[in-house]
Amino acid sequence: MEDKLLIWKLNHGRRDALCRIYDKYRDDLVRIAAGLLNDVASAEDVVHDVFLKLVHSAGRYEIRKSLKGYLTAAVANQARNLYRTVKTPAPVSLDEVKSTASCCPAPDQRVASEEEFERLYQALAQLPYEQKEAVILHIQGRMKFRAIAELQGTSVKTALSRYRYGLHKLRSILNSEVKK
Repeated sequence: MEDKLLIWKLNHGRRDALCRIYDKYRDDLVRIAAGLLNDVASAEDVVHDVFLKLVHSAGRYEIRKSLKGYLTAAVANQARNLYRTVKTPAPVSLDEVKSTASCCPAPDQRVASEEEFERLYQALAQLPYEQKEAVILHIQGRMKFRAIAELQGTSVKTALSRYRYGLHKLRSILNSEVKK
């Protein structure tokens, strides 16, 4: 409900609405883009480009489903376009993708979590792009497989298969690291 009000305010020229939308979704969108691109600077550029397009479409945008879904799809499309044109850099460090506002766990818990997330990001970087996109959009972006399929231009079964194969490959990569 808040998103509908924010879009209404944005469509009527209220800057505070854009600030609230940006504050609300920025961190999640940067994480999604960083996971897809393996580069935080490019991820931030993608997110900023999406918000610029949102500003330019103010007055014409109507929520059909959800604002977060719209923004997530826009970030995924922008990231895919950038991914196609640029050579993919090495995986990003979790330290670079952290949220600006987070609770503070105990130091030992934080180190263990960071190491686990670092391993996960390294493993994600090894997946084929379509599988990585399906995994990240479903888990981080909380998109349904129907929306992922539509975004990727495939069937729902293909999107689901890409997700399953991606998870299977992640498990294989992570399990092989544990055995070493």
